[in-house]
Amino acid sequence: MSAKITGAQSLVKSLENAGVDVMFGIPGGAILPAYDPIFDSSIRHILVRHEQGAGHAATGYAQATGRVGVCIATSGPGATNLVTPLADAQMDSVPIVAITGQVASAAIGTDAFQEADIRGITMPVTKHNFLITDARDIPRAIAEAFHIAGTGRPGAVLVDVAKDALINMVDYEWPTSVSLPGYNPIMEPTAESVRDAAALIGESKSPVLYVGGGMIKSNASAELMKLAELTGAPVVTTLMALGSFPDSHPQHLGMPGMHGTVAAVTALQKADLLITLGARFDDRVTGKLSSFAPNAKIIHADIDPAEIGKNRIVDVALVGDLKATINALLPALQVKFKSSKPDLTAWWVQCNSWRNKYPLGFDEPSDGSVSPQYVIQRLGQIVGPDAIYVAGVGQHQMWSSQFVQYEKPRTWINSGGLGTMGFAVPAAMGAKVGAPDTVVWAIDGDGCFQMTNQELVTCALNNIPIKVAIINNESLGMVRQWQTLFYNQRYSNTDLHSKRIPDFAKLAEAMGCVGLRCENKEDVDRVINEAMAINDRPVVVDFSVHRDAMVWPMVAAGTSNDDIVIAKSMAPIWDSQEL
Repeated sequence: MSAKITGAQSLVKSLENAGVDVMFGIPGGAILPAYDPIFDSSIRHILVRHEQGAGHAATGYAQATGRVGVCIATSGPGATNLVTPLADAQMDSVPIVAITGQVASAAIGTDAFQEADIRGITMPVTKHNFLITDARDIPRAIAEAFHIAGTGRPGAVLVDVAKDALINMVDYEWPTSVSLPGYNPIMEPTAESVRDAAALIGESKSPVLYVGGGMIKSNASAELMKLAELTGAPVVTTLMALGSFPDSHPQHLGMPGMHGTVAAVTALQKADLLITLGARFDDRVTGKLSSFAPNAKIIHADIDPAEIGKNRIVDVALVGDLKATINALLPALQVKFKSSKPDLTAWWVQCNSWRNKYPLGFDEPSDGSVSPQYVIQRLGQIVGPDAIYVAGVGQHQMWSSQFVQYEKPRTWINSGGLGTMGFAVPAAMGAKVGAPDTVVWAIDGDGCFQMTNQELVTCALNNIPIKVAIINNESLGMVRQWQTLFYNQRYSNTDLHSKRIPDFAKLAEAMGCVGLRCENKEDVDRVINEAMAINDRPVVVDFSVHRDAMVWPMVAAGTSNDDIVIAKSMAPIWDSQEL
């Protein structure tokens, strides 16, 4: 029999056996026993400056690599600082495992120093979580946590370990298999559902492939291309699916939703069939749900059966992994199309008319200031489609989704469902750790940047040379846009004064990064190229941009997608005769 080891050693050994190569965290009292074996471990530990940064870094790593991201924190405030990234990852179906320390099991429930019921707190925002009070349970819990996080619909899992479980001695045994009664993700759709789906597609005159983030989670982009080219149908990719189908492909109509392209939004509205792949009929895509795609039949393919019928009643449910689902659907369609393949010519005439009449664009500011859309467009054109772009939340996020061209999966990372400001810098850090040979740009707003920029210190000290473009309009831009449109320009608490305080370039230099500034349109290319030439340190570029630029098109919250507008007048572009 092997010598006994501490629960802390068992924890670290279990993480090694789970294949962890890096984790992001901060030590503290309850988790401190685990940090001693971490000192000798093959796992790279990156000491962040805030636990929220650790959680978002784990998400960025997972999004860039497809592997499970890992973060670690102590009890109480250390654990509660992970709540936002856990909720963020769970909303976007990102596989992460969070390890937290907990007070000794005898003290649980006594309001001991730095005690928080983190299992109870995070139960609504995780896929599963554990409280471990017996050191013997640690290997099994870690094996199950990684299995749950990374299989089926991916998600966030928390493992909370009491301090005495970390200290106590135990025999170590890594489980050879994981068997969880009641947890059996369905991987293959039924043959009957595949036949029914093929029949609907074979009858459709105006179908749309409505593609969500599950396509990237399933690594099914190659299969999607085959399906798109076989059906000949228009493709729309949601905010979480950008890059799963090339933006440059002639069948791609763009992104649907509140700030989607007119062609994508209208095609969904006027389709007779939505072939929904790994999307969840989110309110930001559907607008007023009762008026969404009113004449469309629905095929819904998703690995999570709970999504089927949750927001929209479906005609055919394809429950299973998207890669397996599409691979089953392709031969069924080939058989169906031998006898009859729909002629989509008239449908494409309509879709192309919308695309040609209302392309994405932007106006140059009349005061001579820099257009934020221009900055982001040039960044995408100069840096190219092989880089990873990570956005915070707000106007800059929407412009990044519109004016950077995404050609490959896992090159666009953002906080979609939860909409977490401060996501970009730590998530870019995690993405760069996961893809060290890839250029990683965080495109951030001046509001978002001031929430988590301390992680640039982590980047500088750990040789993680991310690049940050701050789209500085000295405002909480998206909120200001809503105040302009809906609150009579009463700008209550949205002015950040960010072009005066702080000086972002100096702040970057103080944190060990290179700080650059760009205030004129003619300098945009030069400054981007200057940032691209620096690869030994993080780079921060403060782009001073026009304050009142707005994100268009727009479907106002709670309104129908038929009411999409493209200008400040907020007049819908469609009337009943046009549609």
